[in-house]
Amino acid sequence: MDIRYANLDTLKSFARLKGLARPGHLKDLVAGRCVGECALPAGSGLVYNYAAKSFTPEVLAALEELATEAQLVSKYWALLDGQIMNTGEKRMVLHHLARGQLGKDVVHEGKNLRAFYREQAEKIGGFAGKVHAGEIRGSTGKAFDTVVQIGIGGSDLGPRALYIALENYCAGEGLAQKMRARFISNVDPDDASGVLAGVDPETTLFIIVSKSGTTQETLTNEAFVTRRLQAVPGLVPGKHIIAVTSETSPLAKSSSYLAAFFIDDFIGGRYSATSAVGAAVLALAFGFPVVEELLAGAAQADRLSLEPSVMKNAALLDALLGVYERNVLGCPATAVLPYSQALSRFPAHLQQLDMESNGKHVSRGGSPLGYATGPLVFGEPGTNGQHSFYQLLHQGTDIIPLQFVGFHESQRKDDLDFEGSSSQKKLNANLAAQIIAFAKGKGNANPNKSFAGNRPSSLLWAKRLTPAVLGSLLAHFENKVMFQGFAWNINSFDQEGVQLGKILASDLLKGSPGDKDLSAYAEILGV
Repeated sequence: MDIRYANLDTLKSFARLKGLARPGHLKDLVAGRCVGECALPAGSGLVYNYAAKSFTPEVLAALEELATEAQLVSKYWALLDGQIMNTGEKRMVLHHLARGQLGKDVVHEGKNLRAFYREQAEKIGGFAGKVHAGEIRGSTGKAFDTVVQIGIGGSDLGPRALYIALENYCAGEGLAQKMRARFISNVDPDDASGVLAGVDPETTLFIIVSKSGTTQETLTNEAFVTRRLQAVPGLVPGKHIIAVTSETSPLAKSSSYLAAFFIDDFIGGRYSATSAVGAAVLALAFGFPVVEELLAGAAQADRLSLEPSVMKNAALLDALLGVYERNVLGCPATAVLPYSQALSRFPAHLQQLDMESNGKHVSRGGSPLGYATGPLVFGEPGTNGQHSFYQLLHQGTDIIPLQFVGFHESQRKDDLDFEGSSSQKKLNANLAAQIIAFAKGKGNANPNKSFAGNRPSSLLWAKRLTPAVLGSLLAHFENKVMFQGFAWNINSFDQEGVQLGKILASDLLKGSPGDKDLSAYAEILGV
């Protein structure tokens, strides 16, 4: 099939979608639906429920037409088969291949890339096993008990979010955590100094993560750590550091590291959590079998995302309802609200995933777009968020669609009955109540106590947050973002928007700012 790329506002299906009558108030829509039937499998027991979304049968039919006309699933197949989807950098996009193969063999310069990614994963598993067995130790002879990942952006946010998400699960399963993990990302010296103050250098293994091997913040933090290690008598810094990088980077060519594991340019940073970038720290912290479960969960969600029917494809339906909210209903943002403390850093990862991917104002071909693309994304775990920004969500002047995440059971299986119900039941009662409160609202003669409702939401839920469910949850959002980028006809896989500030900062540090106003701000800040 020939793949065609066209702007959203040139599609007949989009014109039809815009011409449909707006859905009524959600208090009537939800009441007229069977909540349990508005659900799709999203992988590993994860379920996507869209009963509290603003739609009519006519809207869903138009979204199905849009998916077909825009060839969204066909473009996903093209991506899986190794076609150039990152048009700005003329690269393939292969993060799905790190967790399984769904398309054709992808061979680059004579190398089968699925075999390459799998080889790196198995190397990480073997290395982690030797560390856990005490076969690989620190340079002073002590066993490693801590791992510190040094990276920024996608080299930090995804792996950190996944690590936090799995800590309580392993405790609840009675699985002894192999090593504790810490993360250094910010070039702010207080970040590195604070982490180093809480670890023993003799028993700590550091992971330097930089695909290019030239990331300024990461190299600065590596130097910071190395200086601290050099101050320990008898300690050899290189025996405490491994690298995750590309085979062509300066880090790969260095003999001063204990080991190196490789990624390539076909896996972008924000999509790299299931590559060596995330696998190394997670395998060292929890053991490689946990990583394998995570990858299997992601692969299952990837497979479900190939279903051509919108009404059988959770990620595709989620994406298209988001396009409808953004481009027809005019919603400026979306909130990700996990009712699980384990997912406390997951919204931060999704901010980068979504906003760095789809925060674009030009088409794949470089022409300006006449419609909105990626929304503002933010979030916080419930119920804490209820006491923070929910006021704006309930009574603010903008309608902000919500994506809730919840689980029947806690991870640690440790709960308390208080005043007639357990903590987990209180948590989920709040989640259910918020969905209905946002949808239906409540009138009051006092305008200050009146809730308009009509705030749409979706719910992703599972019995318990396991490694496999976490993998499916991660892949669901990755695929949602991908489908939305295809619908908007933008390149979701480059990030030119992060470059300008970095260039100006580099010029400033080299003593050639070239802008008097930049120099003025630098002087104020003591640069």
